[in-house]
Amino acid sequence: MSIRVASVTELPSAVGQTAVGEWFEISQERIAGFADVTEDWQWIHLDAERAASGPFGGTIAHGYLTLSLLPRLADGLLEVDGVAMAVNYGLDKVRFLQPVRAGSRVRASTEVVSAEPGAQGTRVGLRTTVEIDGSERPALVAETIALFVPR
Repeated sequence: MSIRVASVTELPSAVGQTAVGEWFEISQERIAGFADVTEDWQWIHLDAERAASGPFGGTIAHGYLTLSLLPRLADGLLEVDGVAMAVNYGLDKVRFLQPVRAGSRVRASTEVVSAEPGAQGTRVGLRTTVEIDGSERPALVAETIALFVPR
């Protein structure tokens, strides 16, 4: 279920609300593609045989891959009518709490923690937790800021 507001000016009414996304699989192919794009070919991400006897029991996603999936994982969780655009404004804090094993499913849980109207639009603070299916401990928690610009 998503959080929905009728306009940018009504975003402060969403503070305290939470929405949870759908499960999404992190495949080994996605991990390998991210490694190629970022040129981070560390064995913990790509060498299944070596990783099987390593500290995580298998290959894991890059932490930054999990972070980069926030737009996909949180897509549709906060819907605001009358928006010309919403852009990333920044990050206040990110913590990688547990690695995501290849083949795992993750989803986002997003809470609106602040909404500050300004000259360009409303800056919205979001606390997003990326959960791992079957695990009590999340993969990451990120405090992000998005700028919602009205039409």
